[in-house]
Amino acid sequence: MEALKFRLRGKTAFFKNPEVNSYYYFTFEQIHKPALIGIFGAVMGYKGYESKYDDYPEYYEKLKDIKIAVVPESENGYFPKKIQVFNNSVGYASQEEGGNLVVKEQWLENPSWIIYLMIDRDISKILADMIYKRKCIYMPYLGKNDHPAVIEDISFVSLGEKDGNEIQSLIPKDYIVSEGGEFGFKYEEYLPAGLKLTTNQYIMKKFYFTDADGFEIKEQVFNDGKRNIVFF
Repeated sequence: MEALKFRLRGKTAFFKNPEVNSYYYFTFEQIHKPALIGIFGAVMGYKGYESKYDDYPEYYEKLKDIKIAVVPESENGYFPKKIQVFNNSVGYASQEEGGNLVVKEQWLENPSWIIYLMIDRDISKILADMIYKRKCIYMPYLGKNDHPAVIEDISFVSLGEKDGNEIQSLIPKDYIVSEGGEFGFKYEEYLPAGLKLTTNQYIMKKFYFTDADGFEIKEQVFNDGKRNIVFF
C-alpha cells in the first residue's frame, strides 16, 4: 500500500466546535476529517458551500471517500490553547450600537500533525501529486483564513500491514474490539468524522490517541517503518 505523508502545521488553528456557550467559541483539540477534506478541496480548487453539488458541497462530494490517518505531534494529545479577543466591525455582525461585535475564540497554538493520505483511487493519486509538487488552487487554512496552513516534509511511503496493538495515530472508537494494557496517557474526544446528507451538519464520533499497547483493532493496522497507523 502506498501513501503520501506530510506534516501539516501552523502558528495557530481554530476548528470551531458548534456546541458553544454565549461567551466563547471553542475549538476541537485535533484537526478532523471534514477540515482535512476542506484543505484538500482548496488544493484541488473545488467549490465550497456557495455552490451545492447534489447534496454536498463540491469539494466534499468528490473527496469524502478518501482515507486519511492523523498523528498529533503533541504531548499527550493536547496542544496549548489561548483565548483570543478581537472586534468584528463589518456593521452587520452585531445589533449593538455601532455594529461592533466582540469575538472571543479559543485558538490552538503551534499545532502540528503528521498526515497520511492513502493512495487507493484516482482522485487520491491526483491530490497526492498536487501536494507533492507543492501546487494548490486556493490557499489552505487551519479552520479559517486567520490561520494559514504550512505543508512540509512531503514524501511517498510504502505501508506494510501490521498485527501489533500499539497505535500512534488517532483511533476511531468504533474500530476498537477491546482495549487494555499499560498506558501513560489517553486523549479522547468526540470529533467530526463526516457530514450528514443534505443538512451538512457534523457526524460525530469518539476518537482516541494513546500510548496504550493493548488495543485489538477490527480494521487493518499499517506501518511506515516508524509508527503504526489506522486510516479512516
